[in-house]
Amino acid sequence: MQLGRFDLQTLNGGRFWIDGGTMFGVVPRVLWERQFPADEQHRIAQRCSCLLVSTQGRLVVIDTGYGPKLPEKQQRQISAEADEPLIASLAEFHVRPEDVDTVIFTHLHFDHAGGASRLLADGSIQDVFPRAEYVVQRREWITATGNFPEYRGAYQSENLEPLAKSGRLRLIDGNVEILPGLRSFVTGGHTDGHQAIIIESEGEVAIYLGDLCPTWRHLPVLWCLGYDVHMAQTRRSKAELLGLIADHGWLALFDHDPDIAAAKLTRNDRKDFAIVEPMFDLPRGDLSHAPWFS
Repeated sequence: MQLGRFDLQTLNGGRFWIDGGTMFGVVPRVLWERQFPADEQHRIAQRCSCLLVSTQGRLVVIDTGYGPKLPEKQQRQISAEADEPLIASLAEFHVRPEDVDTVIFTHLHFDHAGGASRLLADGSIQDVFPRAEYVVQRREWITATGNFPEYRGAYQSENLEPLAKSGRLRLIDGNVEILPGLRSFVTGGHTDGHQAIIIESEGEVAIYLGDLCPTWRHLPVLWCLGYDVHMAQTRRSKAELLGLIADHGWLALFDHDPDIAAAKLTRNDRKDFAIVEPMFDLPRGDLSHAPWFS
């Protein structure tokens, strides 16, 4: 879809199934299961909805899904897609990994950073985007690489080391302009350095929410993930950003909803938010004249 001078397209970073309780934390199952029916293993369907942003010959990917390196046991547990779903999704837009200029991470959990690297035949791990600058909040990087016991299992070194070795890792601090029209908004909450990405052009705005609000079922401000390290901060940031989206008619972009990639929002009488205009995927335009098309 067109957003001012930007073209935005949803990328599939991999579909998967995950325990429903982890996605809703303290919310009782009797409530969340009305919105998200679970399977016989108590799992709910999810998708890693990454984002391709293009403008003036530049190509940006926001988040990378879980990638091809998951251990076999984990692949079975979450019914992960085989191979590299993100790369296959990029190919649908005639984009090769070497065409991508910038990769931005909302945070560094496996289902957001795993697709940026792959395992080679000799057992080594290499980053996937050979020209891209990798952008993440400095606080997130320090947390992810600090071997803090309270975050044991939250971050995988095989996803992080290739980024560091690439020589193209850019650590940013706070709310900054990453590229013209793309700004970071540090939300915290889900992780210490979690950031949403604000995309603005010619008076139009979309916000890629990351795991601050991963699906439309998480629009109630108090409905948070079990993984959130600071639940109160998640609630504060969610109320602020969703309020801006609803009040200004901006577009909310969801990173894990299996059905709806984006939506316009409104406030409801419960001091929460509801969908006005759902988009089951971002409308796909004619890309045959795009500068990377061949």
